[in-house]
Parts: sequence; C-alpha cells; structure tokens
Amino acid sequence: MLISVYIPFLVTALLTVLAPRPVRRLAPRPAAWALACAALVTAAGWTGSLALLAFTGFAQIPEVAEEGGWSVSALRAADPVYPVAALAATLALAASCVGLAVAAVRQARHVLWARRECGRLPGDTELAVLDDDVPRAFALPGAPGRIVVSRGMLRCLGDGEREALLAHERAHLRGRHSVFRTVWRLAAAVNPLLRPLATTGGFVLERWADEEAAARIGSRTVVARAVGRAALASAADTSRPAALAVTGGAVPQRVQALLAPPPPRRTLPFVAGALLLTLCCTSLANAASDSEQMVESAQRAECVTHTRTPVIPPGGSAPEHRRVCCPRHRHGGRVGSGGGAQSAARSRPAPWGGFRPAPR
Repeated sequence: MLISVYIPFLVTALLTVLAPRPVRRLAPRPAAWALACAALVTAAGWTGSLALLAFTGFAQIPEVAEEGGWSVSALRAADPVYPVAALAATLALAASCVGLAVAAVRQARHVLWARRECGRLPGDTELAVLDDDVPRAFALPGAPGRIVVSRGMLRCLGDGEREALLAHERAHLRGRHSVFRTVWRLAAAVNPLLRPLATTGGFVLERWADEEAAARIGSRTVVARAVGRAALASAADTSRPAALAVTGGAVPQRVQALLAPPPPRRTLPFVAGALLLTLCCTSLANAASDSEQMVESAQRAECVTHTRTPVIPPGGSAPEHRRVCCPRHRHGGRVGSGGGAQSAARSRPAPWGGFRPAPR
C-alpha cells in the first residue's frame, strides 16, 4: 500500500498534463468517450486513495484502535502514514465530497431549467425560432430537447449555413452531449486537477457536432463558414446561455479543423490511455486489499496481546487471562480455511485461559 495508494494521483497528473493537446487532434467522437471514461476512473481513483490514506491515519488514533480492536503499533509498523499526510487526505476528501454535492445540485438545477425553458418555448416542434434581433443559437437538453435560434441569427446566415447550424445543434441533442458535460463537471468538482480535461471535453463536443454536421451537409467549408459567421455575429452578445451553442469552444481552431481533412482514427493514444486507467484501477484494488490485510494483522496482534496479558480480578484472587480472540485471529487465518477452522472446531478453552485439544 505504501506505493500503490499513490499511483492514482500520479495517473491523474499524467492525464491532466499529457492528454489535452493530443486529444484535440483525434477523432472527436471516440475522444469524447475516452475523456469521459478517464474522468470517471481518475475521479474514483482519487477519492479511493484519499479515503484509504485518511482511514489509515484515522485508524492509528488510540481511541479508534480500541473500538476497532487492533494494535496501533502493529498498524504503524505495517504502513507508517504520517499524521500530516493523513490530515491532508482527510481535508481533501471532505473538500471533494462538498464539491461533488455542490456541483450535483447545480447540474440538477440546470436540467430543471432546461426542461422548464423547453416547455415555455413557442410551438411543439424541435426548432423554436425566437423573435429577437440578438443573434443566438443553442440546444436545450431535455426529453427530447429543442433547438433555439433567433431571427437575428437566421438573418446573418445563408441557406446552406442555416442548414449547417441546425445540423450542428441537432448533433448535440442526438449525441446526448449534455451528459458528457455533466460527467466532466462532476469529476472536476471531485478532483480540481481534472478541470483541463473538462475544458478540453467542451471543445471535443463542439468538434463532434461540427464533424456530424459536415457529414450531413456534405461540405466542410459550409460548416466552417457557418461556425465563423455565427461566432462573429454573436460576439457582442454578453448573455451567454448555459447550453450547448454553435459558438462554443475555441472557434478559430474549430474552423481550422473543418477546413482540413477529417481527423484520422488513431489507436495508439487510446491504448496508452486505457493502460494508464487500468494501472489506476489495479493499484487502487491492490491498496484496498493491502489495507484490509493490515487491519486484520493488527487485530490479530491485539488479540494475541490480550490473550497473554493477565487480568487481576477484584478481591486480589489469582490472575486470569482474558480470552477475546475469535477463531479467525486465534489461528492466524480465516474461519473456513483448512486447518484454522478445523483447529477451532477441535479445541476448547482450558481453565487457565489457553486452549488445549478436546478429547476424542
């Protein structure tokens, strides 16, 4: 556990530093799925490692050890977690839980707002046109969700560009991109180191919608022109809606990607990311297993100590040995495992507190 518990922290740092730049050049749809998986796994690994460190430090408190029935000295000898590290892990874990709760409430409010706005929009079709001169275009997630475009935006675009804009927003709804964005925001709330991944994820979602619009329209140039004109038209609008919009993300990079050939499908970056995530999960499972074994060893050591320690009863009579061992700790193994269980079944307590074989 000394090393494996820290590996999820290292994997998170590596993904945060190395992933954002190459992910922007990959095919956007698999890149979005890869980022979502990376955010979920690293956030779980981050939380699990913090919990293990906090528990190991918390378990070394004498009062806690007495309630749990394990030896503090044996636990410290097996895994010497410094009190400062345990305290820092406890505070970080509390901050992660609070951040997750706050982010979850915000996302729930956003979903309710989007559904409420969908019901207030005029008409009952997928497209809702607002009688507003301010250029706006965005998608409201819901069941099934709606596309909102203002008349000011429609006047700024040609016929082909309008079709490209609608195809872009329709791709947001069809791909459930709001779910991806929610996953990244919750993961970043748990682990602030994942914020660059969340920012990159927003750009990847816009690229995903751009590529689907280009495939549907049949012209990457028309989609690039629609994205550029929509961004220039809405540049003066400071009231950005909290929804997926065609003008979101880094527009110059999106236009440049649309004017280039479609990104090739590469396998090596995804394989490398999968190996890192596998390493994170394996190390966390190993650390949890080591932690369980350490607690059992500490309980066994405390059991043996109490068994051999005489207790002077009231009245000054002969000392007695306190027998608090269960068969699991008494024989150094688990009940039901080979000789430990059979020895427990064939033994009975002796008058002086030890154990002797039962007569056949």
